[in-house]
Amino acid sequence: MTENLHELTTEMRNQASLMLDRMTSLEILTLMNEEDKKVAGAVEQVLPEVARAVDMIACALERGGRLFYFGAGTSGRLGVLDASECPPTFGTDPQLVRGVIAGGSVALVEAIEGAEDSADRGKEDVRENGVRSGDVVVGIAASGRTPYVMGALEEAKACQATTISLSCNPAPDIAHGADLSINIVVGPEVVTGSTRLKAGTATKMVLNMLTTATMVHLGKVYGNLMVNVQATNQKLRERAKHIVMEVAGAGYEEAEQLIALADGDARVAIVMKKTGLAAPEARDRLSRAGGKLRQVIGDL
Repeated sequence: MTENLHELTTEMRNQASLMLDRMTSLEILTLMNEEDKKVAGAVEQVLPEVARAVDMIACALERGGRLFYFGAGTSGRLGVLDASECPPTFGTDPQLVRGVIAGGSVALVEAIEGAEDSADRGKEDVRENGVRSGDVVVGIAASGRTPYVMGALEEAKACQATTISLSCNPAPDIAHGADLSINIVVGPEVVTGSTRLKAGTATKMVLNMLTTATMVHLGKVYGNLMVNVQATNQKLRERAKHIVMEVAGAGYEEAEQLIALADGDARVAIVMKKTGLAAPEARDRLSRAGGKLRQVIGDL
C-alpha cells in the first residue's frame, strides 16, 4: 500500500515551494497564504456532497442516531475538536457527536503515528464505542487510505451504520463501500506531505459545515443565533442574555431574570417572555415542538 504513496496528490511536491528553504519569512508566509486561498475553492467543488452528508446526518440524529468521527493524527484531532465543540455551542448531549482518534486520548497531544496502521484497531474502536444501526460514521483520512479509518468504516458498515468517507485525494481507498464520499482535492502541500496544512484546513471547514448545518436543521439555531448555547462561563452567560434580549425584546435585567428562572436555557426564557408562560409550561411547550423554537414562537 505504501509503495505508490508518492502518487497521491497530498504527497506530491508543490512546484511553487521547491526553494522553500531559501525564502525569507515574508516570502514563506506569502506563499502559504496564496496556497490557503485555494482551499475554499476546493471545498466549493464538493458542496453538493457535503449537503447530502448533512441531510443524511440530520435525518439520522432526528431518529435517535448519533454521529461519529473516526480518524488518525491530524484528521482524528480535527474530528475530536469538532465533536467537542457541539455541546457548548448547540447544547447537545456529549454522546450525540463523538470523535474517536487512533491511539486514544493520548494521541490528542502526542504524535502516535503508528496507531493509524491497524485496521483491526479501527474495527475494535467502532465496537467499543457501540456504533449501531441508525448511527452515522464519518471516516476522515487526508490520504484516503489510512488502514485505521478503512477498518472503522468497514466495521461501521457491518453494524449497519451509515458511512461517509472524507479525504483530500481523488478516488480514495476509504471510499470503497462507503455510502457517500467527500473528496476535497486541495493539491500538494507547501511542505511536501504535511497534510496539517491545506488538507487540515479543508477538513476542518467541512467538519464545521457538517455539524453547523445539521444543528440548524435540528432547531439548535434561531435565525443565526445559537439559542441552545450552554451558559457555562461569563462570556456565554452574557451571550445568552443578549440572545434573549434580541429575540424576546426583553431588557438586560429582565433577560437575566428570565434566564435564571429558566435554569440557564435561553430558549425557555424566550418562550416565557413571548407567551407569558411559567418556566415548566414553557419548557413543556418547547419539548412538544422537538426543541425547535421557531415552531413555538414563529418569526421575529
